[in-house]
Amino acid sequence: MPVVTHRYVDVPAGTIHCACAGDAGPPVLLLHQTPRSWDEYRDVLPLLGRRCRAIAMDTIGFGDSSKPPPGNDSIEHWAAVAVSALDALGIARAVVAGHHTGAVIATEMAAAYPERVAAAVLCASALVDAAFRAAHGGPPVVDNVQRRADGGHLVDLWRIRQPWYPPGDI
Repeated sequence: MPVVTHRYVDVPAGTIHCACAGDAGPPVLLLHQTPRSWDEYRDVLPLLGRRCRAIAMDTIGFGDSSKPPPGNDSIEHWAAVAVSALDALGIARAVVAGHHTGAVIATEMAAAYPERVAAAVLCASALVDAAFRAAHGGPPVVDNVQRRADGGHLVDLWRIRQPWYPPGDI
């Protein structure tokens, strides 16, 4: 089983942390959801490393990567930084796999830098347009409870979430 190693690469926007496994086969860049880190891929990284050059990077502003400059926390900026990380790693073209926010970043990479993305693997993409965001703005329904000093609101939160968990699966 390939060992996971850690690298820090300097890009114009700062320093990006990458966890890597394997060095043979096509490069695969793994992009996590926010507000997570490369750790989302901790278990799969060595498995992919058997056949690929697997890289799980911390999106700028998350994990052990640099904080982005003020005003640069957009999907477009995160995609440009991911391409810069590929440059710093000496990778011209990669398969890009992303989960949730990472899937949106992967989509932006494929649209803005098609020559850099060999394929995109998208999981639970949260890709929505401005009209959807405007119609669904405001506090999330699942967390819309009155906070109480005695902590009773935590029971209310559980009651809201509990139906999402199948019986016996807790």
